[in-house]
Amino acid sequence: MSSKDESVFSKEALMGTQAGKEIMKQGLLRGKGYKQFNQYKEKTEQEFGSFAKRFVMSLHGAIQADNSPASTMQKFAEEVGSADLVPAADALQDLKARLSSPDVLQDRVARILNSNFVKMTFPVFNALYDGSTQYFGDGESQEKRDAVIDGHIIAIDLSEPMDRIVDRDEDLEYLEDYKFMSPYILAIARQKIAQGGDSVLKAFEDGFKDARVGQYLDVKLKMRPASINDEVMGDCYKKYRAVMGTAGRNMALNRRPLSDIFYMGMAKAGECVGCGNEIEDAIKNGSVKIPSWPLYYALNTGDVRRGFELTMQKSELYLDEAKMALEMLPENFSLKPFLEFLFLTVRHYNQYWYNELVRGAHFDEFEKRLPK
Repeated sequence: MSSKDESVFSKEALMGTQAGKEIMKQGLLRGKGYKQFNQYKEKTEQEFGSFAKRFVMSLHGAIQADNSPASTMQKFAEEVGSADLVPAADALQDLKARLSSPDVLQDRVARILNSNFVKMTFPVFNALYDGSTQYFGDGESQEKRDAVIDGHIIAIDLSEPMDRIVDRDEDLEYLEDYKFMSPYILAIARQKIAQGGDSVLKAFEDGFKDARVGQYLDVKLKMRPASINDEVMGDCYKKYRAVMGTAGRNMALNRRPLSDIFYMGMAKAGECVGCGNEIEDAIKNGSVKIPSWPLYYALNTGDVRRGFELTMQKSELYLDEAKMALEMLPENFSLKPFLEFLFLTVRHYNQYWYNELVRGAHFDEFEKRLPK
């Protein structure tokens, strides 16, 4: 298992949750799901470095080749609907000079690749793509495989600098660099995803539009946290559904039935992990995240601890929906055990961070910092 914090999947951590104990049991018995998952985990360890190098080289080439960064930034700002996500015009020359250094660029890419969503999904996309190829009887095309998987991992990675810019809770000294990099990251993702075909690119573009809606609502709620409600929080989570679900859909090259099934499974798993990520962020930042399910439930119950308890219940609802996707899989889909094991790791991730929250007893401090 992989995450930003490797201690989450240590032996001690696994022993501390119900899901973790089941993971260890499957490991001892060498269950089919464990073996499939471990195969793709090892494959990720072998291939992730090569992916990162391809990403840095593509990004460096795009930055170097752009003779009009101002125009690039303006188009990106118009597309995402916010000038706050691009640097000031008078900073562009210095930013381009700094990020033209391969070493500097490699450092920034490594920082944004150090993400739970990137690390937890790289092996998953490889497995889904392989399972789809086998189901549809496709001929092997390593170039297309690398392009589609790379493109969607890069698209997911784009959400990292954008979230850090909006949240301002991480890498503050690099936020201007991230603003400059973001338009080029999106362009590279598009170029690679397009190699999957017109249908694949259209699915990505539709998903990216939905992700922007979720991001916009996220920013809006930051300014007016007390206006949070169930419907708006559901729309906020479009960023998880759109990014993760669309990536799942395109691992089947947008072909039914797997495209719909992968979308549902990955979208709901992404939303489930989002709940755990909100708990992890609360611990690390010393306050309830704005916006988040813990905030919504805490404001409505008047009890921060109860807010986190209900967030865990919400995460289980998301995971139950993800598991429904498994029931839709064709009988001859060979990687169903992999997905069952994957969802077990998602449950452990959330349970681990909830246990850390309770162990630290942060609730009184969180209460003081709640928006009124």
